[in-house]
Amino acid sequence: MQIKEIQEYAQIRAKARAYLCYIIGRNISQNMESVTLDTTILSNLQSLNNAIPKAETVYALDAQGVQMTANISKNKKLNGEGKGENRSNRAYYYKTIKEHRCTLTDPYPSMISNTMVVTASFPIYDENDTLLSIICVDISLANILRMVSPSSIDSLSSQFTKIVYAAFSLALGAVSLLLFIKGITSFMSFGFDFTNIDINEMFTSTILLTLSLAIFDLVKAIFEEEVLGKERKNHSNNAHQTMVRFLGSIIIALSIEALMLVFKFALTAPDKLQYAVYLIVGISLLLISLSIYIRFNHTDSKHKKSK
Repeated sequence: MQIKEIQEYAQIRAKARAYLCYIIGRNISQNMESVTLDTTILSNLQSLNNAIPKAETVYALDAQGVQMTANISKNKKLNGEGKGENRSNRAYYYKTIKEHRCTLTDPYPSMISNTMVVTASFPIYDENDTLLSIICVDISLANILRMVSPSSIDSLSSQFTKIVYAAFSLALGAVSLLLFIKGITSFMSFGFDFTNIDINEMFTSTILLTLSLAIFDLVKAIFEEEVLGKERKNHSNNAHQTMVRFLGSIIIALSIEALMLVFKFALTAPDKLQYAVYLIVGISLLLISLSIYIRFNHTDSKHKKSK
C-alpha cells in the first residue's frame, strides 16, 4: 500500500505543507531575539506537539543542524531522545536553508520507527535575518494522509469497496478456473485417439479457453489495482489495454461460435443460416467500434504527451 500512499501524498502535499506551516507558525514566533530563544522554544515545543496530535516527534535544530532540544513525543521510546545529534545532512535541514522558508519533505524511512515519515521544518530568524533555529515536526506518512485527506486512506467506504472488489475477483477467478478445466477436459477426453476427435468439441474447447483467459486477465487487473492498490506507469493506458484485450478475447470467441454456426446450419438447417450471418454482422460492428475506440484513445494519448 505504500506506493499508493506516496502517490496520494504527492497530490495533497501542497495542502499539507500549508496546514503544517500554519500550525507551527501559530505556535512559534518566526522572529525572536537570540537571548530568549532557548526558553521560548522549550516552552512552545510542547504546545506545538499538543496542537498536532498525530505528530511522531517535535524537536529543534540550531543553525548548524545540531539538535538543540530532546525529542518531544507521545511515544515513550522517542520522547527525550536525540539531543546533540548532527542532522545537517538531512534533506529537511539543507532544503530549509536553501529555500529560506517552511518546507515539507518527501516521504523517507524513519531509522527509529521503521515507517515512512515526512518532516515539516520551520526556520526562525532574528531581526538581522540570521538563522537561529529550525523547528522540525516528524509525522508518519499514514498520519499526514489522515490529517489532510482522511478519505484517502482509511475511510469505511474505501475499505468496503476493496472487500467488494476482492469478492468479485475471487468469484470471477473461480469462473475462469472452471472454464479452463471444462475446456481442457473437453478435448482431453479423446486421449490419443485422433480418429474420433469431434471438431465441434475442439471449437467449444477453444471458446472456453479463450473466455477463461479473458476473464483471468480482467480479474488480474481488478485485483492488482483496486484491492492491492498497485498503480502502474501510464495507468490510464494500461486500463485501456486491459479492456481491449478483454473485448478482443470476446470477439475471438464469438467469431469461432459464428464459424461453427455457419458450418452447422449449412449442413443441417440452411434456412437458419441467416442467424449465423446476423451474428457475423454483430461481431463486425463490435470490431469496428473497438477499432474506433483504440484510434481515439491513441490520438488522445498523443495529444496529452504533446502538452
